[in-house]
Amino acid sequence: MSFTEPGVPYTAFAQLLESQALDAHAVAQFRAIMTRESAADPTLLQLEGQVPVRWFREVYPELDAEQATKLGHAFAEHAQLTSFGPLSVPLISAGSVAEIMELLTYLPLITTAVTTRFHPNEEGLTVGLTGHIGDSDLDCLIVTYCGAALRRLVQMLVGDESTVRLHTSWPAPTDVDQDEARPGNMVFNAPMTFLHVPTEALNEVCRFSDPVAYRLAIADLREALEHRVGPTSYSAKVRASLDEAAALKTCRTVAEELSVSASTLKRRLHEEGTTFRELLESSLLERATLRLLDRSMSVSEIAVDLGYSDLTNFSHAFKRWTGRSPRQFRESCRSW
Repeated sequence: MSFTEPGVPYTAFAQLLESQALDAHAVAQFRAIMTRESAADPTLLQLEGQVPVRWFREVYPELDAEQATKLGHAFAEHAQLTSFGPLSVPLISAGSVAEIMELLTYLPLITTAVTTRFHPNEEGLTVGLTGHIGDSDLDCLIVTYCGAALRRLVQMLVGDESTVRLHTSWPAPTDVDQDEARPGNMVFNAPMTFLHVPTEALNEVCRFSDPVAYRLAIADLREALEHRVGPTSYSAKVRASLDEAAALKTCRTVAEELSVSASTLKRRLHEEGTTFRELLESSLLERATLRLLDRSMSVSEIAVDLGYSDLTNFSHAFKRWTGRSPRQFRESCRSW
């Protein structure tokens, strides 16, 4: 078993095995996989290991988005939300919902299966959620779990999470009516997958606030993140560089950052089944769609923010990716 592949925290997985969210047959299958891969409970606990998300595909070979959504919710309902290793103390001691959301910055310390992208705006905070399993249904499972768990956490620490909503880019399960789901905890068929936290919710005060404990815990998290072993694959390293860029980067620019030649970088990416252009466009599309949800930014401002020299180039690129212009895309998002 590789501890570098996308996974979920072992503590969360162990809680799942002990909960009522799984039937006896599924638990037995997971235990058999653990035995096969020499992943005993004490070993995973000692290493603060991550359980590969691919195990869920083995146990649920027919898993689709509908089942993944239901499982993600069921798993979140049984999670002990304040027992996630280094995030436990700051979760309990956070002073507000805004500080809870800040902790998503440190998500890489406990899982590599999902990443977050933040965009504060006049209406609150939009948090883009992206799964990195390489299997769309498993991505659906982990993102649903993450979003639902966050909402439960807000409810536990604040007392109300009704205005915090998870928007997903996939359809509602067949037994869930979209009109009924909209006032609830999930909105389906959104233009992208994101969590929206209104300004009034961000300012809600947590029940167990401890400013000193929170500040000390945050300092430890920053240090841990700085010393964390970076992504091992070239595609992950390139994507990380592109996501942090304040301007458009070229393959040569990123290659220089990684101390390799451009030809070597292209070869490494090809070996990993991708290209620099694919990674660049994926990064730009995620950042662009998140900003287009924010109506306080004009399309021209978004183009500049993403590093484009003019609106025309950005519009042409966005239409090539999505089939719609930025303005058409924004128009389709009016109901969100």
